[in-house]
Amino acid sequence: MSIPARVAIIDDHPMIRRGVAMTFDDEADFDVVAQGGSAQEAIDIVREYKPDLVVLDVSIPGGGLEAASALMKDNPKTALLMLSVSEDLGTVKAALRAGARAFVSKGTGGTELVRAARQVLAGERYVSSELAARLLSIDELANGAAARSEVDFGRLSTLSTREQQILELLGEGLSNNDIAGRLELTENTIKHYITSLLQKLGVRNRTEAALLTQKSKR
Repeated sequence: MSIPARVAIIDDHPMIRRGVAMTFDDEADFDVVAQGGSAQEAIDIVREYKPDLVVLDVSIPGGGLEAASALMKDNPKTALLMLSVSEDLGTVKAALRAGARAFVSKGTGGTELVRAARQVLAGERYVSSELAARLLSIDELANGAAARSEVDFGRLSTLSTREQQILELLGEGLSNNDIAGRLELTENTIKHYITSLLQKLGVRNRTEAALLTQKSKR
């Protein structure tokens, strides 16, 4: 049995913090080791407990973005997931620049929150499909995919049926493990298919591929 991922939760609203903690405590692969309510507590907790994952509210006293920058400077290997009541694109961009691997709205359900956490712990990034599609229009998260859209859309037809299935699931925000389970394949096989479809589409990562899928449906 694998060792549960150690999680620290930082939010200045006790009820929200408790709810997030309960969400992770209900999952066997997570262990909530510490909780706090301010930027300074976030820094102190990470130094003491060295969690694998930090769930950090953007609006904590002392500033969630400031705390994120400090945490990533001292602990670059820590997986950082940021929560916010706002879906303002400027806030999302600032969180990603500060080192967050995921940005999740506080209106998100527990299932999606846990899925996002698992993805960032696996070295992936997570932004909801709706937010990712909006970010595409400002050409930051897409890293230039919008400028190549005409060529990329033509390349969609070069994908095999299986690659098209996987691309569709990427667009839904599923992790490699989730896709493997959905298609009854191994995770290594999914990684192989993703490498192939990225090359065919001429994009650099799964986020660009997912955003391309979103835009092709407009």
